[in-house]
Amino acid sequence: MLPAFAGMTMRDHVTSTVIIQAKRGIGDVIWHLPFIRAIAAATPERAVTFLAPPSSMGAELLQAESCVARTLYFEHGGSELARAFQLARLTQMLRELQPKTAWILDKTLRPALAAFLARVPQRIGMGIRPQRLLITNRGLDPSFDEQYPIECLIALLEQVGVPLETTEPNLTLPAAVVAAIGQRFQAHERPWTVVGLGASIPDKDWPRSQWVVFLEAIRRRTRGTIFLIGGGANAPLAANLLESTAGAETINACDLSLIESAALMKHADLFVGPNSGPMNIAAAVGTPAFGFFATNKVLTYSRHIHAILPDDGRIAPDGMQRLSPQRVVERIGVYLDG
Repeated sequence: MLPAFAGMTMRDHVTSTVIIQAKRGIGDVIWHLPFIRAIAAATPERAVTFLAPPSSMGAELLQAESCVARTLYFEHGGSELARAFQLARLTQMLRELQPKTAWILDKTLRPALAAFLARVPQRIGMGIRPQRLLITNRGLDPSFDEQYPIECLIALLEQVGVPLETTEPNLTLPAAVVAAIGQRFQAHERPWTVVGLGASIPDKDWPRSQWVVFLEAIRRRTRGTIFLIGGGANAPLAANLLESTAGAETINACDLSLIESAALMKHADLFVGPNSGPMNIAAAVGTPAFGFFATNKVLTYSRHIHAILPDDGRIAPDGMQRLSPQRVVERIGVYLDG
């Protein structure tokens, strides 16, 4: 009998295949989804068990995806002592799941080691660095160590003969949630602009002063409704921005859950904000997603992602200091006009 791990969904039937995704971000789950879907399509059950860190929010994000039978959480990080404990815990989890195949969708070593120690018969991974010693496929050429992870996964699926139709996530959301959010806000004027506040690291975000300039500009320009999202942590900033600016109706929607925010973005005409989890979700539900790519490489997996670079076009650690609100307003202006 399997234990009730945190994050287990209601669809708790056993699958022959597990996918281990060690990256911690919400956006990481999104861009991995096409690969999860492709792998699941090649299994007898056409579904997999998905393992990811709790911070990924994978259970909530993927709750309506038929390719994921359930999402289970495992910790991945911390001190060396913590990592040793986490390795033992993940190994035990895999022993209890008893999969025939484990996919390790990362270059990292410990998930592959856990699958090896759990005696999973087939262990498929990138095989870059020492991970190559623990997998049963031949692995990618070492030159892929310099490639972006998405490129590595495309090559991995091609190597093992699993068809990948697209890298578009096309995230499925619970129909009831989408309908409820649409009904909740249906009286508000169009176009709807969703602004994502916050980022995983400060260098990818604007300071408050820049947000004030930006929100004031778009409130003065649009005739529609602006929604501020970003979870409870950004609710005080949203409230402050509302008090500091004037113009079009703007709603502090930071009280929405993650899946409710995703449903709102599905209804929206535009998303704008830092390269973050919400930006990836917006693209995944088919909404034009204008992301601030000032400090890191532009994501190209989705046609719905529109990169906004610093004013001088140079991506660097100080890029957000050189990305002006005026430049962003210019890029999204046609959507604000409706």
